[in-house]
Amino acid sequence: MPVGGLVPRATDNAADLVVRNAKIHTSDPVRPQAEAIAIRDGVITVVGDDNDIAPHVGPDTRVVDACGRRMVPGLNDAHLHVIRGGLNYVLELRWDGVPTLRQGLTMLREQAARTPKGQWVRVVGGWSAEQFAERRLPTVAELNAAAPDTPVFVLHLYHSAVLNRAALKAAGFTRDTPDPKGGQIVRGRDGEPTGMLLAAPSALILYSTLAKAPVLEGEDRKTSTRHFLRELNRFGLTSAIDAAGGFQNFPDNYSTVTELAKAGQLSLRIAYHLFPQTAGQEIDDLTRWIEMARPEDGDEWLRLNGAGENLTWAAADFENFAEPRPHLADYEAEFEKAVRLLMENGWGFRLHATYDETIRRDLAVFEKLAAEGLFPAGNRWLFDHAETVSSDSLDRIAALGGAMSVQNRLSFQGEAFVRRYGPGAAADAPPIRAMLERGLTVGAGTDATRVSTYNPWVALHWLITGRTVGDLVVRPPHNRVDRRTALAMFTEAGAALTGEEGLKGVLRPGFLGDLAVLSEDYFTVPEPEIAHIESLLTVVGGRIVYAAGQYEGLDEELPPVSPEWSPVAHFGGYQATPRTGLSGARQAELLGQAVAESEQHRQWRARRGLTPESASTFFDPCFSL
Repeated sequence: MPVGGLVPRATDNAADLVVRNAKIHTSDPVRPQAEAIAIRDGVITVVGDDNDIAPHVGPDTRVVDACGRRMVPGLNDAHLHVIRGGLNYVLELRWDGVPTLRQGLTMLREQAARTPKGQWVRVVGGWSAEQFAERRLPTVAELNAAAPDTPVFVLHLYHSAVLNRAALKAAGFTRDTPDPKGGQIVRGRDGEPTGMLLAAPSALILYSTLAKAPVLEGEDRKTSTRHFLRELNRFGLTSAIDAAGGFQNFPDNYSTVTELAKAGQLSLRIAYHLFPQTAGQEIDDLTRWIEMARPEDGDEWLRLNGAGENLTWAAADFENFAEPRPHLADYEAEFEKAVRLLMENGWGFRLHATYDETIRRDLAVFEKLAAEGLFPAGNRWLFDHAETVSSDSLDRIAALGGAMSVQNRLSFQGEAFVRRYGPGAAADAPPIRAMLERGLTVGAGTDATRVSTYNPWVALHWLITGRTVGDLVVRPPHNRVDRRTALAMFTEAGAALTGEEGLKGVLRPGFLGDLAVLSEDYFTVPEPEIAHIESLLTVVGGRIVYAAGQYEGLDEELPPVSPEWSPVAHFGGYQATPRTGLSGARQAELLGQAVAESEQHRQWRARRGLTPESASTFFDPCFSL
């Protein structure tokens, strides 16, 4: 895009990319605001104004005019199941952002009609019944009517799944199928499964049923992952920390991102974790992995960050707030072996913990090892989630040099949490301000894709407003954060959790050239509109990886979505909804301005003889005498 005043010069230090005429929030206290930025070889070389940038514009420099839009450092989701999400993305019908159940069922009906025999229609995460105008789940009867012959699986949070008749058959559920431990197959009066599966409290029944559906193979996995990463780029994400998770085996399920990294085809930087998959052999798995790799192996595009978010299955509590808090059996002995093994071999970790009761037990193990001089031994470690962590536990975490990673799970489960624990407990779930006041590093993420949406602006909206997707205020002002703090949790803090705080999260010379030019000014847009922000231009390492609006066509070309019947090929991913309407007062104000401007225009025309001097009389026969 040629820009007047920036004449290309033949220089030895010409930038590859210049973005100028922007309102740049750099996050750099030395220069917090700027108008232009230059990137060369993937690294920021200049942050300043046009005069600073001009000497770095060469004949081959791509110059992009931001047209006065807000630019921020690229976002970093500190807890995202990006690897697993990429392997399945094009197979999933996303209800993220869908405002009504009626629309969701219409999408499902259309998708069922094009889905070939043997494949499933699966709605997996990113939505809540509370976001719908109807405020309810789909019924089994509605799924049977929408798709009488095609298996349909609809996952709702950590709570339940709804299956149609065809899916029950495909999954092999009959009247003789026993309930798995921690789960329930709901049955009718005749003893046959109805189509409802309940996590009671473990979500394993939900995920193991989903695992019975067909999966992608070969090149389709790569294509799916590339399109998922492009979808994340759409919202300004340039980095993510993969939290591993169930049904994500190492090294098999990591091979796709590894191959894409080798080919230079990743558009998102990924730091990943390793999660033992089989209860009873966690120590063996960790021992084998320690012999295979070391944390920080890799580069700025793909790197190992440690173990977790589970170290041993027995130590994992469940996050299903529709059920009572689970009471865990004794797990400390095996858990201590795992932590000791990691510390002795220089491995950090992240740890799933929903409830303070679990966190206190974990901390007791850490403090025992600390007394021996084995913890944390210079290794990074953190707790994830921590909705009910106490002040005392936060003090203990700080004393042990730990960090925190919080997610907006209560954007989607806030109503369930309030019903079970009350508004008082929900006000501090999690206690974000208390974490920050203790000086803890607090990264922010989404925990997508099986519960929350991967749209980070929904999470930022939750951090700032305390509201769920159903518009319930869960967290009061004393436990909210301002916009700058929330953005730092999605940029600088995420970099610190991977030991890359000197490399990214700030727009500063010498840092990676990762940035996003936003559709709206994050710092001034009304609070309800924060969740509607998207990126118009996302840059990772100087590469334009996403471009929309006036920049459409500047990004890299992707192969078509495959298979052709994919829901993503027809509906896309996140369903962007219109911005919220004006308030009544603001509408009245604008209408008043319009009336005044209309009268001024009439007077102007009258003075020039273009219309009668007096205003025409309004006549309505309904009001005539």
